[in-house]
Amino acid sequence: MNSLTEIHPQTAIAIVITEVIGDNLCIASEDAQKVYDRIAVAFKSSKNVILSFKDAEDLTWPFLSDAIGQLYESFPFEQIQSSLSFVEIAADDREFIEDVVYWKKRYLEDPQRFREATQEFLGDEDE
Repeated sequence: MNSLTEIHPQTAIAIVITEVIGDNLCIASEDAQKVYDRIAVAFKSSKNVILSFKDAEDLTWPFLSDAIGQLYESFPFEQIQSSLSFVEIAADDREFIEDVVYWKKRYLEDPQRFREATQEFLGDEDE
């Protein structure tokens, strides 16, 4: 992921996750959608985003997938890499985001493969 030094603050919009969702707990998909929507508006306006995790707690996979992973469904990889930066985030949370993004990108490369693997893992309901 990008570092703050790669994005010029003059052309960036700062988004503080806890302010957007009104809570410190980053667990609900509905809250993640609010974060995604803010980032998407900025990207559509060709703005860079500095995403702050100040006071954010309990980041969950569904939250990060909906807030950040969903970006890969709507925007080019290059735009996300060059326009999104994280600040005030713990190293382990940054790694967690990288894992979510990695698997989201793999899923988007071959969604059918992931559906089949999930079905195989969960078993056929007709059996």
